[in-house]
Amino acid sequence: MDRLANTVRPYAWGSTTALPELLGTAPTGEPQAEMWLGAHPGAPSRIDRGAGPVSLAEVIDAAPEAELGADTVRAFGPRLPFLLKLLAAGSPLSLQVHPDRAQAAEGFADEERRGIPIDAGHRNYKDANHKPELIVALTPFDGLCGFRHPAQAADLLAGLGVDDLKPYVDILRASPEEDALREVLTAVLSAEHHAIAGTVERAAVAAGQLAAQGGPHADAYAAYAVLAHHYPGDPGVLAAMLLNHVQLQPGEALFLGAGIPHAYLGGLGVELMANSDNVLRCGLTPKHVDVPELLRVVRFEAGDAGVLRPEDVNGEEVYETPIDEFRLSRFVTAPGAAPHALPSRTPQILLCTAGTVRLREVGSEAGDGLVLAPGESVFVPAGERVTLSGDGTLFRATVVA
Repeated sequence: MDRLANTVRPYAWGSTTALPELLGTAPTGEPQAEMWLGAHPGAPSRIDRGAGPVSLAEVIDAAPEAELGADTVRAFGPRLPFLLKLLAAGSPLSLQVHPDRAQAAEGFADEERRGIPIDAGHRNYKDANHKPELIVALTPFDGLCGFRHPAQAADLLAGLGVDDLKPYVDILRASPEEDALREVLTAVLSAEHHAIAGTVERAAVAAGQLAAQGGPHADAYAAYAVLAHHYPGDPGVLAAMLLNHVQLQPGEALFLGAGIPHAYLGGLGVELMANSDNVLRCGLTPKHVDVPELLRVVRFEAGDAGVLRPEDVNGEEVYETPIDEFRLSRFVTAPGAAPHALPSRTPQILLCTAGTVRLREVGSEAGDGLVLAPGESVFVPAGERVTLSGDGTLFRATVVA
């Protein structure tokens, strides 16, 4: 197994303190948004097998079957099919949605055919893959996920008492579910900015007042007021009011499949996703919003956010999702407990998030193995047998065997 040296991305929405506190490093005063663990070309982890640091992507490219195993290469190709992250949101991320495989392949091929540069600001598809993702809260974590039922969204908007919102309220109460959500989201995102900015401002002021008064929607109204503070006049604030507001407790998770609109608002979490960069934005961003393409991808289905809790499988707490490219689980180790043997058929990234965890290679003569502190991680190639013990929390990212 190999210790990983990982890159921290300084996106503007990142917390200035959450990752330094976890990693035990001094804050720089600058945002530290995401730490990437894996072989994504944008910021691959680095390992050192005695000849100096080298990109994990290069190591896998040189011998994919040796690193990933024949089964993984056969199923997903000669690259690590997932990307693991520590995500620290100090302010809201953009409201966004991800395509399914067919939509991504079609969109990528179309933009390639039209000669749109891969780094162009108006480009939607960076690759031909889908990007389902899973976020597990390490601290209380605030987010938006999936559409509210139209009647609930209508009540929320009506409660603001803003006359400009009444047409949306009427549509949400009178039309069939899918039609209502589609019509209102289309109207909000297609409106001229100068025409809707005032409505957003009035809604934000009302939301702030109602949040201060308390009541059944106080937390949601507070979240929308914060969004409007960060993105004044942005129609994405109204779009966000159509979505479920979710407050995760540590250990709880959200799975975000294709077509599900979502946004992270604040908190620290472990995120695992398919190895893709495809994001279509709905608002809360100065970046490009392609409304027609977005509406082609969004699934206008209402329902609860679907908070996930891990299921114990022989001491491994597994977050079940319908995705084969990744599988995330958690181990909470206790002093004096017998070492736990990890499955070895698939490639793994192991990340410590609390306490200390000791990893040993089965049959190795390498002394005491490796001890991981919070924020430290390793890559375990397929076929390598490892046990874990200690007094801490370890997340295991791999593929479905």
